[in-house]
Amino acid sequence: MSLTYLKIASLFSTVALVLSLSACEQFLDVAPRESIADDQTIVDQKSASTALNGVYSALASGGYYGTSFQSIGYLGGGDIQWTGTQSQVQEFITHNVRADNSTISTVWSAIYVTINRANHVITNVPKVSDPLLTDALRNQYLGEAYFIRALAYFDLARTFGGVPIITQPTLTATSNQGIARATQAETYAQALSDLETAEPLLPNPTTVQTADRYRATRKTAWALKARLYLYQGNWAAAEDYATRLISDNANYQLVAPFNAWFANNVRGTRESVFELFYNGTTEVNGHRGQWQPTANGGTRQWAPNNELVNLLTTAPNNTPNGRSTLISSVNSTTWYGNLYYRSPGSDPSYIFRIAELYLIRAEARAQQNKLSGALADLNAVRTRAGLAASTAASQSDILLAIENERRLEFALEPHRWFDLARTGRATAVFKDPLNNTTALPSFRLLLPIPISQIQVDAALTQNAGY
Repeated sequence: MSLTYLKIASLFSTVALVLSLSACEQFLDVAPRESIADDQTIVDQKSASTALNGVYSALASGGYYGTSFQSIGYLGGGDIQWTGTQSQVQEFITHNVRADNSTISTVWSAIYVTINRANHVITNVPKVSDPLLTDALRNQYLGEAYFIRALAYFDLARTFGGVPIITQPTLTATSNQGIARATQAETYAQALSDLETAEPLLPNPTTVQTADRYRATRKTAWALKARLYLYQGNWAAAEDYATRLISDNANYQLVAPFNAWFANNVRGTRESVFELFYNGTTEVNGHRGQWQPTANGGTRQWAPNNELVNLLTTAPNNTPNGRSTLISSVNSTTWYGNLYYRSPGSDPSYIFRIAELYLIRAEARAQQNKLSGALADLNAVRTRAGLAASTAASQSDILLAIENERRLEFALEPHRWFDLARTGRATAVFKDPLNNTTALPSFRLLLPIPISQIQVDAALTQNAGY
């Protein structure tokens, strides 16, 4: 086990973590990429760079954006079926997630590992005296670490609500015991504070040649700000930051046809604002194995359900090279997701695409009653997908059209559940798993705090209802 896990013992039980990881390692874990222990001494430019690589490694790990965290977003969205036998995965589909669910324990632990590695960089890089660590490089490393920590706290907040906010490296097993949960608002505020710090430190690419789509830049921070402000209901700010990227059409564009951003082994297209790189050998993206069928060397543990198949394979969505290419079939009844298809697992994990920024701005504009602008953004995404302009006219109809567009545009990306949870629409779309006749209770819009965390730290309290 990595020293990382041992150092976060105040946040989770080592024994519980081992059990939860071993119980689901066959479909959750991927090989670490250039991983380092959190006590790696940062003394010069090389070790600072290595430590930062460790932060990205944690972000791309199987417990975070490599598989597990993303699975929460699409398994809970109502369009994916589970074909395996492990009941803990089915809990996301039925919206009856228990506090002893091994996936949420894995996700919690993986995100705090990421935060701890970022904290080491943030704390120790400023102390380094090395002529090779120029001011520009120092600022860049710090900006990237602050950005990743911001993303981590944002993801914790939207998944669990308020969480313990840790901003110093965990050095001993008892360092963080007794830290109570912040509120969800305070956790979002921490993410925003980190973004404010990161923004001026990060490089600001101005040409397509300098636009880095695999590491954080100032524009990556703008993308997260746009998403965060949308979650907070700060419509004007969400519109502003989305516009900053959309207006940079030299670097970011809706590529056409729809599948041009992922098909034919492409990566890092102008569609992409931020994606995670995997080389398929030392850096493996576990998604492929979960989506592809056995005929293609996968396990097809989860697959598009009949409703999503019908949506994607019938008019108007079945346009050539359109969204229907997100799925494929072995036969007339066995469909599988085809966003992750490269063998042995070198597909990127997509965190921000420019299509999301268009739909963020569309929603923010609609909420401000800027209906013509909202429709223009919505229709830009529809046109790229080969669809006719939306006929929605009223504010409520446009907002529903945007929700439906996000459902299909990001059909195999981790947005649907979080979209329905943040708007409260999940209570109308899904039923109470305990009786299947009444609406989904609002407390289920957040997932439970893993029981393994509560058992080792009396300061942690459970979310209401669980």
